[in-house]
Amino acid sequence: MSLEPPGPSAAFFDLDKTILAKSSSFAFARPFYKEGLIGRSDVVRSAYAQFVFLASGADHDQMETMREYMSKLVTGWNVDKVKAIVGETLDDIVDPMVFQEAVDLIDEHKAAGREVIIISSSGTDIVEPIGERLGVDLAIGTQVAIEEGAYTGEILFYAYGEGKAEAMRSLSQERGYDLGACYAYSDSQTDLPMLEAVGHPVAVNPDAELRKVAVERGWPIVDFAKPVAMKEQQAKRSAVAAGAGVAIGAVALGLTWYARRRGARL
Repeated sequence: MSLEPPGPSAAFFDLDKTILAKSSSFAFARPFYKEGLIGRSDVVRSAYAQFVFLASGADHDQMETMREYMSKLVTGWNVDKVKAIVGETLDDIVDPMVFQEAVDLIDEHKAAGREVIIISSSGTDIVEPIGERLGVDLAIGTQVAIEEGAYTGEILFYAYGEGKAEAMRSLSQERGYDLGACYAYSDSQTDLPMLEAVGHPVAVNPDAELRKVAVERGWPIVDFAKPVAMKEQQAKRSAVAAGAGVAIGAVALGLTWYARRRGARL
């Protein structure tokens, strides 16, 4: 399969069970508990949700339930404290959780001149640091409104279902992507809008429903099964960049796009 882009294009990746072997949001339950952000019952619930997610994937109703749960859970959390916890524990939490096959694929797309974008239903304060570690060009997650340094619980953008496709179309207009030349990777049937938005959809570790759709439509199906240490991948990237005399820039945060959404809701 050739990855040579005919024009401006991108590769869009879901995060959980596509790049990571587990749910990025629920993986942080223990450090959040240790720092007093959640209670013991939330840790148990997160562990159960992680099990269900890994065993069968999440359907639409489960994703909506998760949205309501997370909205209530984070209300009042101090934003700087959350960022500090994620920054301090990220490498240990997601180590080893990154699929080597995903890392290799990201490198192939970047080598072909294609921008790499992560779009995940996990919160931005989790998705963006992971994206930075992986060296992607843009990382977009679910964004919760912030007032006086704390989350209000209002979800400004839920990076799920049609919301992901909407973000992709918006970015294609901003950056000049030809969506017909773009790639998208996901494990879940809830991401069908994301996969249908591009010319090259790929099912990764697909749940039963997505596997069925992929077979019916002739989409490629790939299975990733080699979790590796993310911090080792970052070290390799840094060494390559240093040897080539270039710098690794921070992940673009999509601030213009987020700002437009905030303005539209005021």
